[in-house]
Amino acid sequence: MAVDKDTVRRIAKLAHIALEEARVEPMMAELNGILAWVAQLEEVKVEGVPPMTSVVEQKLKMRDDKVTDGGYADALMKNAPQVEDRYFVVPKVVE
Repeated sequence: MAVDKDTVRRIAKLAHIALEEARVEPMMAELNGILAWVAQLEEVKVEGVPPMTSVVEQKLKMRDDKVTDGGYADALMKNAPQVEDRYFVVPKVVE
């Protein structure tokens, strides 16, 4: 798959990017280079390779999923100028 000048112009238009005519040719070369790199990556055999989160294998630290703080809603609502169902009431800003 190769990108031609018309495709570059269409991509720029769809992305709302102002692209000067002098930049069309270099952009075409850049996009074709990216597509060639993607095609090269598609040739890599990855069957049996486990997914990784980093180039260095590491074990993530696990912790218990328990609430360690909170329960201050009533105390916070005391400072609110106007409250409804434990939520701050604010003026409408979007119409």
